Amino acid sequence: MNLSSAGESSNTAVRSNGYIWLISTVAALGGLLFGYDWVVIGGARAFFEAHFHIVSPVMSGWVNSCALIGCLLGAMISGALSEKFGRKPILTFAAVTFIVTSLGNGLAPDLNLFIIWRILGGVAIGLASALSPLYISETAPANLRGRLVSINQLTIVVGILMAQIINWYIVRNLPGHASPAYIAHSWFGTTSWRWMFCLTAIPAACFFFGMLAIPESPRWLIKKGSTSKAKEVLSRIGGADYAQAEIDDVTSSLARDTSSKVTLTQLISPRLRRVLILGIVLAVFQQWCGINVIFNYANSIFKSAGYDIADTLKNIVMTGSMNLVFTLVAMRFVDISRRKLMLIGSLGLGIIYTSLGLGFFVHLQGLPMLVLVLMAIGCYASTLAPVTWVVISEIFPNSIRGAAVAVSVTALWAASFVLTLTFPALNTYLGPAGTFWLYAVICISGFLFILKSLPETRGKTLEQLEAELMPAARMEDYAP
Repeated sequence: MNLSSAGESSNTAVRSNGYIWLISTVAALGGLLFGYDWVVIGGARAFFEAHFHIVSPVMSGWVNSCALIGCLLGAMISGALSEKFGRKPILTFAAVTFIVTSLGNGLAPDLNLFIIWRILGGVAIGLASALSPLYISETAPANLRGRLVSINQLTIVVGILMAQIINWYIVRNLPGHASPAYIAHSWFGTTSWRWMFCLTAIPAACFFFGMLAIPESPRWLIKKGSTSKAKEVLSRIGGADYAQAEIDDVTSSLARDTSSKVTLTQLISPRLRRVLILGIVLAVFQQWCGINVIFNYANSIFKSAGYDIADTLKNIVMTGSMNLVFTLVAMRFVDISRRKLMLIGSLGLGIIYTSLGLGFFVHLQGLPMLVLVLMAIGCYASTLAPVTWVVISEIFPNSIRGAAVAVSVTALWAASFVLTLTFPALNTYLGPAGTFWLYAVICISGFLFILKSLPETRGKTLEQLEAELMPAARMEDYAP
């Protein structure tokens, strides 16, 4: 392996190679399942709601958001489980859970079982959303970490697009103005949505077999005393010199914290409080910026913009395609500046949401509204979507990374639950215009927070970031 000096890092810069991209891509399949399972319900919604006779906005919001209860649980337990058993076994368990719950949802005979399976499927989403980027971050060399962690966002987007295309293909022959009564008693209401969920088992099986073939996180191995195994993995990634340098850095980092178990008191100590708050706020903001309602409630949004159900499904595929294209753009720029991308994304979404709200306010319909939705998705996909995951996975110290990432991702799913649960009510009482103006205010607030609080993190090792973000604590920091 050829090594070159890195201008920004104390360690050698590893050249891109097939092995590190392979294991990162396999780990990121958790993101693909996350994206597919998260969005498939948006396309299936009109059909299973007709089948189960769901007419209340409150019940609709609950059924569409109930998986987030599982996401919260999965994220909450991901830190403790991955610290004890390793990143790889818990990601493998998540793959099995994806397989079982996707079949359970597709075969559910009644609404109660459907909700239970959605919640259990949410556990797999919570585990994968926390651990896939964490695993990649702990495995990737500093100079490639941004692009490699962004693979996780790319696979999320691919999963979203897969779900959108499959949803559209399955119901492509649905009459454009079909009534709920027609849908409920036709093949579309009784069977089509079942296929949408059951097909999730295929990529889940690929994720399971892929996880069996990749190594454990080298940083976790070092933390548990398996230095020789970690050295084998790191040597294959960057050569013997790189492996030894990484081991020395991680060992030195861990030596500064001799505690064997991460506690809540440790997480909220003065030394760690700032960086934990940063991770939590960025995670919450990524959800409260509002973009996920476009995916989860695309039917309602496009209906408000004047499209029928057939056109809506085609437009949803367009949103997924735009998401994919601009995620690829983000992968090109994420290792140039994390901070600038976050600032551009938050301000850009604020402007676009203001325009969307104005469009709904003046009853603008058709192509202009579709263009604004696509602009919002392009802005989000190239900035906040991938960069938030990169930053959350790299700002915490080795000794608490699993637990701190779990806390941040738990906050993310709590925010997502609130967002998804409240959108039908906000849309009803504030109208689409007021709802998007509210999201615009949140985005501008996020811009101001990032401007003040987020430093640049690109091009630095995880141990360098630890030293910069959490300088040695002073005795007065702990004074009562």
